[in-house]
Amino acid sequence: MPTRRNTHPENPGDETEPLQQGIDQLRQRLPGGWSLKLTGRPLYPDSAAQATDRLLKVSSPDQISTQLRAEFRARVDPRTVLLLAHKLRPLSRPEPYLLVAPYLSASTQRALRSEGMNYLDLSGNIWISLTHPGLYLEVAGATEEPDRKERPARSLKGAKAGRVIRALLDQKAISGVRALATKASVDPGYVSRILTFLSGEALVERSERGELLKVDWEALLRRWAADVPIEKRGDQASYLEPRGLPGMMARLKSESSRYAVTASMAAVQWAPIAPPRLLVMYTDQRESLAERHGLRTAATGANVLLIRPVDDFVYEGISQREGIRYAAVTQVAADLLTSPGRGPAEGEELLAWMRAHEEDWRG
Repeated sequence: MPTRRNTHPENPGDETEPLQQGIDQLRQRLPGGWSLKLTGRPLYPDSAAQATDRLLKVSSPDQISTQLRAEFRARVDPRTVLLLAHKLRPLSRPEPYLLVAPYLSASTQRALRSEGMNYLDLSGNIWISLTHPGLYLEVAGATEEPDRKERPARSLKGAKAGRVIRALLDQKAISGVRALATKASVDPGYVSRILTFLSGEALVERSERGELLKVDWEALLRRWAADVPIEKRGDQASYLEPRGLPGMMARLKSESSRYAVTASMAAVQWAPIAPPRLLVMYTDQRESLAERHGLRTAATGANVLLIRPVDDFVYEGISQREGIRYAAVTQVAADLLTSPGRGPAEGEELLAWMRAHEEDWRG
């Protein structure tokens, strides 16, 4: 007769060692008088349960206690969080949840908080919010994964990634990997790796066969801007236009070299907030353009910023208005979100316009 598995073990054993490590770490962070104890398995297990899925009893100094469903997972990304939340919601009497992992990225932590899931990782990041007994604990740990192994894609940095992101942002019709690779002028293998990364970050949705179903364009744009702020988009130099920006803009109508106005001066075409005080431009001929327009190099007090881009994708989708060439709205928004001064606020205004007028800018 086969041995029957004990579904409520009192001794966690080796299989829960990482979970126990996390609980020990949490115990050290609790205020005096609080206690933790791992007990049996959850009363309402389901397909989301893992081998280390356990009940954790949390008790306050006045002996008020509650039980959390504590689970260790070796790797968690934002997409995992969404799938896990979907599996846990149907439970009729779910215990409060605590996820323990070796490391949780900033985006994964945001996803967990959004779903109301408590978490801690073995690098020191902790977020616990309980109502009965009342307990709130937030601790910042490592911001990069310790002993991280090389993976195909870990961020959206680089020119090739920028081309893929712009292609995903600018088009509403979802393409296959090869069509997307053709549009972005990169190899299909690289596109596949980027899409795998974006899927894990819950920025795109893919079918079981890997087909691209949906793009969260705003979240993707924000992530791209965070990974590649404007100061990383190319070699930059600041100048002073002593005669003022209106004259400079007027002269750009006859500028024959390739350029694209971005940031505040471009954003006013869609979501005007206040008169721009800084002209930011992408140009391949930075020095000669500055000389032609009489710009003076300036370390302080500059009103013109010229950027020699790392890649030509910044010129994709440019539009011409009254003889002046502007970068695509997606490029402008990404640049504004990490621009100095009031740039981020202007970026938020532009994003609001984009949400309300998606049909106008997304092909």
